[in-house]
Amino acid sequence: MLWEGLWPRLWPVLAVLGLFLVLALFDVPRQLPAALHILLLLGFAAALGLAGWRAFHGFVPPGEAAAERRLERESGLRHRPLAALADRPAGDDPAALALWRVHQQRAAAQIGGLRIGMPRPGLPVRDPRALRAALVVGLVAAFVVAGGETGERLRRAVSPAFAGPVTGPGMRLEAWVTPPAYTGAPPVFLDPAGGSTTVPAGSRLQVSLSGGGGSVPELLADGVATPFQALDAASFGAEMPLERGLRLAVRRGGVELARWTLSVQTDAPPSVAFAEPPGRTQRGLGTRMPWRAEDDWGLAGLRAELRLKARPEAAPLVLDLPLPGGNPKTARGTAQPDLSAHPWAGLEVEVRLAARDGAGQEGISEPATLTLPERSFNHPVARRLIAIRRELSAEPERRTPARRALEEVAEAPEAFEHDTATYLALRVARGRLLNDRRPEAVREVQDILWEAALALEEGRDGRTLRALQQAREALREALDQAERQQQEARENPERAPEQAEQRAELQRRIQELRDAIRQHLEALAERLQRENAEAMPEGSQNRLMDQREMDRRTRRMEEAARESRTEDAKKELAELEEMLKALEEGRSQRAESPERQQRRERGQQQMGVVQDMVKRQSDMLDRSHQRAEQGDRERNQRSRQQQRQQAPQQQGAEAQQQPEAGQDGRRQRALRRALGELMQQFGDLTGEIPEGLGRADQAMREAQEALGRGGDPRNAQQQALRALQEGGRQMAQSMQRQFGNPQPGEGEEEGEPGDMAGENQPGGQGQDQAQGQGEGRDPLGRRSRDVNGNADNGADTRVPEEAEVLRTRKLQDELRRRGADRERPSEELDYIDRLLKRF
Repeated sequence: MLWEGLWPRLWPVLAVLGLFLVLALFDVPRQLPAALHILLLLGFAAALGLAGWRAFHGFVPPGEAAAERRLERESGLRHRPLAALADRPAGDDPAALALWRVHQQRAAAQIGGLRIGMPRPGLPVRDPRALRAALVVGLVAAFVVAGGETGERLRRAVSPAFAGPVTGPGMRLEAWVTPPAYTGAPPVFLDPAGGSTTVPAGSRLQVSLSGGGGSVPELLADGVATPFQALDAASFGAEMPLERGLRLAVRRGGVELARWTLSVQTDAPPSVAFAEPPGRTQRGLGTRMPWRAEDDWGLAGLRAELRLKARPEAAPLVLDLPLPGGNPKTARGTAQPDLSAHPWAGLEVEVRLAARDGAGQEGISEPATLTLPERSFNHPVARRLIAIRRELSAEPERRTPARRALEEVAEAPEAFEHDTATYLALRVARGRLLNDRRPEAVREVQDILWEAALALEEGRDGRTLRALQQAREALREALDQAERQQQEARENPERAPEQAEQRAELQRRIQELRDAIRQHLEALAERLQRENAEAMPEGSQNRLMDQREMDRRTRRMEEAARESRTEDAKKELAELEEMLKALEEGRSQRAESPERQQRRERGQQQMGVVQDMVKRQSDMLDRSHQRAEQGDRERNQRSRQQQRQQAPQQQGAEAQQQPEAGQDGRRQRALRRALGELMQQFGDLTGEIPEGLGRADQAMREAQEALGRGGDPRNAQQQALRALQEGGRQMAQSMQRQFGNPQPGEGEEEGEPGDMAGENQPGGQGQDQAQGQGEGRDPLGRRSRDVNGNADNGADTRVPEEAEVLRTRKLQDELRRRGADRERPSEELDYIDRLLKRF
């Protein structure tokens, strides 16, 4: 009865409170100005007070008499039996008392089935349209929308923002999201006015707030507040990783400054598949693997995994496949690895491709089956060894049959020409299979058998030649990769650390080439001594090739690799390949004493220093021309402008050119000092100093003085350049007089002083020298061509060398670069266009 009396009276009060909660959870008060917010709060307070006063005004709690009447009505009792049990007769008449007791007994018999019933407050009569249900639905929806911000929204609903959410002129709010590095996507800047955006998974949010004064701001992520870190007295910053979608807000002093909704895009794994079924290449022993791969943010790596079908439990053979430059989103290619030397060659394998993205996720292709190509051997013993090797790959536990087969081969030494090395290899392999129970021993035995088979099939010199060719090809690929990475580093400075790794890789490849050259020279010397043992004197095989010259080439390549000069390294490699080609065609060098050869090498190194000085002086002359052209263009622009704008621009141009001229002045001084040291060293070596070097020193001094006082150094630099070239020719002539003809490959790089030696200059001496140049030079001092060992000096057609092709390509690229600069003078652009059209 108390509930039936209170609920109809409480409903208006609860309706007012419910409506306020709905508005508060939907964050309606925050959108209102402070004045309207206060009026809204006052209105709800007045409505709540009025509803409460009307609800409880005149309310009387139910008493016992009313409770008895309710029980009697619900139970259907007549004549008020509950009152009869509590009443007392008025008189003391015995007959009346007896009758009253009988009446109470009858009343007590009626109350055995009392019922209470359900409360009936009668609210549907007061709310016939069921507005209370709509209020309940609105409250549920409001709580769902508010989510984790329920408490914060309720607090804002009762706390008007008198200062307003707009930042003042002294306050600056910046927020941005930095995607992961593997995506290559730029930072996403968030609008201070709020909004929503989608970012990659693994991104990082950074928020910066400066100025405005007040308390330390807070960053709210799904209602969880994190205070900012103080950067200084008036600046604050906060950051956090974004692994899932968040509702973010920045709050300071109870005032919300900004709000964002961030969604996170999950990184999908890459997909990779074979573009065509893999198989053997049309030529050679390579394995052709066409592939295609793609990823939403870019591919980071690709590899092929090969498993032996005869032994699926064996460790797979993993091959790293190259990708195009950068991190392509879609890529196609064809890998052609040569696996003919692998122990699985000739056996069936299962191949899968695995692509990896920047986040470390991998995608696996469907498997493909193929038989690995194998090399064919003509020597019967070599064929037998390869068969034993293949059987060990399929069944490595069958050591006993393999060991017996090796014993049978060793018992017939006449089959392998009684070669001691082959016999020892067979005995070592047999001993490993018998005594070494390690699983790795089988692979070691297979390597021994492969080397023995190759030695029988092609001899040591053929094996070392093949290793030399592989080392040259590996070095060429490393140089191409380094050139691509240098281009990417110029476009993206963040990739600069990768250049250090590439330089280390180049150094390793150059060292491998040096070792391969040494081993091949030793093998050739052994073969030559073996074939001409009676005719060759002791030690004459050392005159087959001057290894010092090749060492000099490799040292130059190492220096170029350290200084990231890939073009120069390619040039040295091309020259080295020419020397190796001459070696294979049977050319030999003229023997000379070690002391004389060392002096020759010192002189050649000094001529190489002169070549470097020519390049450096030429670079400084180019920079002087560029500064002069820039000054001419700026003077032409100033002449077309008003007089009042002339002075500030002139000061800015001069301020920009003065540091560059000062740097060139220091470079010119250092170059002149190096020239003085070179002149002294060459004088100690030959006893004479070329006159051209002295003129170059004087011209450099004049250029240094002109740069120091801000003058035009171009005339002096041109004189220095011509004098250096003349000095290089004079040095070559002096070397020719004292040490004779240069050895093949020495001083023959394009642009070196050896090419400017002037042996063909008129005046008698040049002619005499041209006549004494010996093999490898024509009467004009030019290098002759040998085809299959026959001189071809009179041919009309000259095929350029690879170094010359590289030099030509470099010149063409430079012409195209300058032709693309349309700010150059029209005469120069016309000249460049004519050159490009002609050549």
